[in-house]
This record gives sequence, structure tokens and C-alpha cells, in this order.
Amino acid sequence: MRYARVSVGGRAVWGRVGQEDVELLSGSPLDGAPDTIGTIPVAEAHWLPPVVPPVFYAVGFNYPRHIEHAGAATPDRPEIGYRANNALTGHLSPIVKPREVEGRFEAEPELVAVIGRTLRHATYEEARKSVFGWTIGNDVSARAWQHADRTFWRSKNSDTFKPMGPWIETDVDALAQTTTLKVNGEVRSRFPTGDMVFDPFDYLVEMTRHVTVHPGDVLWMGAESTCQLEPGDTVDVEIDGIGVLSNSVQLEEEQRRPQ
Repeated sequence: MRYARVSVGGRAVWGRVGQEDVELLSGSPLDGAPDTIGTIPVAEAHWLPPVVPPVFYAVGFNYPRHIEHAGAATPDRPEIGYRANNALTGHLSPIVKPREVEGRFEAEPELVAVIGRTLRHATYEEARKSVFGWTIGNDVSARAWQHADRTFWRSKNSDTFKPMGPWIETDVDALAQTTTLKVNGEVRSRFPTGDMVFDPFDYLVEMTRHVTVHPGDVLWMGAESTCQLEPGDTVDVEIDGIGVLSNSVQLEEEQRRPQ
């Protein structure tokens, strides 16, 4: 099953995505079994991030090739980081590159786990059962800011830097798929999605030793490789069995300052 959030009359509505139509739902499938309240054509859907997470967790250096390229040490245990919800944007919405950004402005294609139940002190099997479904993320990063700042507050958390979507797929073996990154239709990266140092369930076991995770929380699983983005580009992240997350890249418009 595929679940999404779409904008209908300026209001966020959950939907069940079919081949041609989106069945609009009375509430979140994370809360139970909502009723169908209408339909819209898939072709007319305005896609929002498929979930607004209570907590936005993110993994770094989780693919051997990425670790080697960065000259980093392979982690010996799962450690988690955090991102900001303001950075989220949906499928087909633009990634806005701030005018101050110079140098490397990069895409990172990532698998995203959407949590479906409350967990604390989880076993590996409990962690597996806790994942409601899977979606796709693009961890857009401004590297000069990343190296200049003490935290990732703007390099990874600026508005629109975290496209996610287009929907949550509940019926897929996500770790058995292939991730493909394309820019303007050209393949820039392709790798086995599950070729991770630690899988999502390893992370949930370690995380829930110390923190409680809740329905709707998301866990971004890191990327094997990155590629440069420029204004005017279209970047597609595809994970077999889930879908394609597509976003254009735009340069931020000049902002008028108060006189």
C-alpha cells in the first residue's frame, strides 16, 4: 500500500495512492484505519512530504564507499543525528539554493524508514515490526557551510534542503532494492540500498536504549555517494519498489531588506 499527504484546497490530507487516483482519507493511517472521503487524479496531486515527523532522525557515514571517499573511520556502533522539519519539502517542489552558497551543493540519495509504533528498549525483531513503511529522501548539503559552522544548522537544515516522498510504501523489502540518483536524466550513482554498515533495525535497537521513538518519526539511512547540483537541474532519486522522488533546483530570489 502507498500512503501520501497531498494538498487539497490548501489543506493537508492523507491519501491512499493507486494507479490513477488518490483516495482521500479521513485521517492518518498511522492512527488506525481511516475512511475514504473522496478522490483526486494522481496527475493532479500536489505532493507534500508524506509525513511530518515528531522527531527527524538521520544517519551519517553508513555506506562503506561513502566512508572511504570521505577518509573517515568506519563506525563501530550505530549513532544517530537529527535534522529539522523546516527543511522538508515534497515531491516535485523545488530545492532552493541560497545565493550565499558557494562551492559544493550536493544531493545525497537516502532510504527513509517511517516508524509506526512506540518503541523503547526494542529487540531487533521488535524494531523490524515497528517500521510502518518506507519512503525516499534527498539529503541536500551545502559543504562550505558544513565545514564553516559548528553545527549543521544551515548546511543541512535550510528550507527545502530535505525533499522527501513521494509516498510511503508499506509492502516492499526495502533493503533488497537498488537506489539510483539521476541529474537531468543522467545516472550519477547506483548502489544496493541495503549495502549499509548498520541497517535501520540496528539503529532502532541502539536508539531505543536511550530514547523513545514514536509513530511518524523518520529515520534517514545515509547515502553511498553524492553529486553536485546547480540551479536549473532536475534531480531524481529512485528506489526500486518504492518510487521516484523528483525535484528541480532553483536559485533563491533576491530578497528585499527593510529600509
